[in-house]
Amino acid sequence: MERWNFLTNHARVLLCLARDPGVRLREVAAGLGITERSAHAIVTDLTAAGYVVKEKQGRRNRYQIQAHLPLPELASTGSAVGDVLALLMAGPEAEGSDGAGRSCLPATPPRAQQLNPEESLHDHNHAPRA
Repeated sequence: MERWNFLTNHARVLLCLARDPGVRLREVAAGLGITERSAHAIVTDLTAAGYVVKEKQGRRNRYQIQAHLPLPELASTGSAVGDVLALLMAGPEAEGSDGAGRSCLPATPPRAQQLNPEESLHDHNHAPRA
């Protein structure tokens, strides 16, 4: 079976930058299983679109997410990049076991936000709870 990701590489890179604004592109690439060249191209795309501001600090870059900007495909609904990042970064899985933030590992939603089997979108045999 072919492997695929729920989020695009652009979203995954943006999430890495949001979790660790000082992350190196080498670390982003290794964490996401993409090439360093791809990571650089994606950051260039995100910067050109205005979603990321890159600031040079010595020999390293620091990235600032423009969380107030609307998502391109959801511009008419008023959803902002920060809304999606907050959802994806929520929960204890967003931090390492030592409490340090993980920069490029995908987070899963906290247990309370996951659907119960009875609340499954595909389960038509049960009536909704009252």
